[in-house]
Parts: sequence; structure tokens; C-alpha cells
Amino acid sequence: MIKLEQIDMRNIERIAKSEPVDFGAMLVPKDALPPPHVAARSMMHLAAGVPAFWCVPFLMLRESRDRILGGCGFKAAPVNGRVEIGYGVAIGERRQGIATAGVANLLQLVRSSGEVRELTAIILPENLASAKLVSRLGFELESRVIDEDGELADQWVWKCE
Repeated sequence: MIKLEQIDMRNIERIAKSEPVDFGAMLVPKDALPPPHVAARSMMHLAAGVPAFWCVPFLMLRESRDRILGGCGFKAAPVNGRVEIGYGVAIGERRQGIATAGVANLLQLVRSSGEVRELTAIILPENLASAKLVSRLGFELESRVIDEDGELADQWVWKCE
């Protein structure tokens, strides 16, 4: 079972500055945490008054809490009932259903929020594993878009019922 735990503010600041993090006794694989630009975006949103729930990433953990497996979360507060997600799993932890479980947890969170009608995921066309993941969870391919890096990507949408 995978659970989500939001990253604390001190570690968000450390990630944004590419400084060493402190998650106690948990093992932190190098590629398990969100990249610095994601943490910096979180801090920018927080400074603008966005609630942490919508902009601070969650760690994906096993019940034992012995190791960070990856991260996931919302990229900003919902706009017109729509919010985008992002996720990543440490290379050594992939192909075990961790991202699927993490995104499924995000779906449960948005259902209970009452603020979201649609969840989106922007995925590069060559990332077949990620496209299969969101498809399995009920996302549908909506359109091609230009992502934040200027690349052509697919926008997948999940509708909250």
C-alpha cells in the first residue's frame, strides 16, 4: 500500500535550493524527490496565497516509511474546476505500481475536495508507461498541447463524477 505525505516547508525550501534534505531515518534515493524547479514553483504559489494542499508535492511512501519512492501532487490551485497533476518515481522503484497508486490517491483527494471537476496530466507522447497509467485510471486523451518546456505533449483528462 502506498500512502502520500506532503513535504514539509523546510524540505521544500531545501529542494528548491538544491540543498541536502532531512527526512529523518527515511532513505532518500537521489531521483525520488521533485526537482528544484517544482519546489521553487511551490514556494512561489505559497507566497501568492495558494493553499499548500494544491501546490506542495506529496511524497509517495510505503506504510513502513523506510524509503521515499517518488513524489506527486497538484501543480497549482484549481482554475474553473480543473487542476493539473505531476508525478515521478525513483528509477529503482519503477514498474511496481507505485505511480498508479500515487495518482489513484490524488484522485481520491480531489473527489473529497469538492473543488475539482477535471484533473489533467500533460504527458510526452513517447512516455508510453505514463500514458498507460493514466488511461488505466480513467483519463482520456483530450488534445495535443505545448508543455511548459515548449514540447509537444498529450493532455489527458479525468472527470470527477
